[in-house]
Amino acid sequence: MIWLFTLLKAAAVLAAAGLLGNWFLTELKRSRARGNPWYAPYVSVPGLLIILAVLLPLILKWFRN
Repeated sequence: MIWLFTLLKAAAVLAAAGLLGNWFLTELKRSRARGNPWYAPYVSVPGLLIILAVLLPLILKWFRN
C-alpha cells in the first residue's frame, strides 16, 4: 500500500514539472517572437521558479552550515 502513495507523489511531481516546463517553453517562444533579449524568459515567473528550484538545494545546504 505504501508503494501506491509513493507512486502518487512521484506522479504529482512529474505533472507539476511538466506544467512548469510547458509554461516556460510558451514564455520562451513568446519572447523570441517579440524579439526580446535572450534572458527575458528567465526573468519571467516560470523562469524564476525554475531557477529557484535548481538553486534551492544549494541555498538550503548553505543555511544549514
